[in-house]
Amino acid sequence: MKQFATFAGGCFWCMVKPFDKYDGVLSVVSGYTGGDVPNPSYELVCSETTGHREAVQIEFDDEIISYRKLLDIFWRQIDPTDSGGQFFDRGESYETAIFYHSADQQKEAEQSKLQLELSGKFSKSIATEILPAKPFYLAEEGHQDYYKKNPVHYKRYSVGSGRERFKSENWSE
Repeated sequence: MKQFATFAGGCFWCMVKPFDKYDGVLSVVSGYTGGDVPNPSYELVCSETTGHREAVQIEFDDEIISYRKLLDIFWRQIDPTDSGGQFFDRGESYETAIFYHSADQQKEAEQSKLQLELSGKFSKSIATEILPAKPFYLAEEGHQDYYKKNPVHYKRYSVGSGRERFKSENWSE
């Protein structure tokens, strides 16, 4: 059955590619959610006045890939202990969150967060919020599939921001 998963993991450019490669993921789009201003633009969201976060919304077939698997992928893309943004992107619009679309998703998200907290993997508390889904607004076309459209800049950004180093240091098997 088709469902949606919505994750804020800092810069949305870096949150599409990790999900795009899995069977059962039907689409991954970049956008804005969590705020109260309808149809915000990138510039407005970056002004930190709307309450929105950069996020990705994933349409998936839960008969092929589980919501739990998507949560596991999400956690491995971020520093879940950073409450002020992600890597060198700072501010509310870059804070992490899981936006649940059902009571079942809320329960699974809370369980996965607790499991990560209890794992002792990080010395600081898990700061990622778990929030009810709010309207999701597509980001401008230039932000969609950024890693495909601008692979050199995407790689430079992903490495330069510190995200790739953090992932390899903290999430390698």
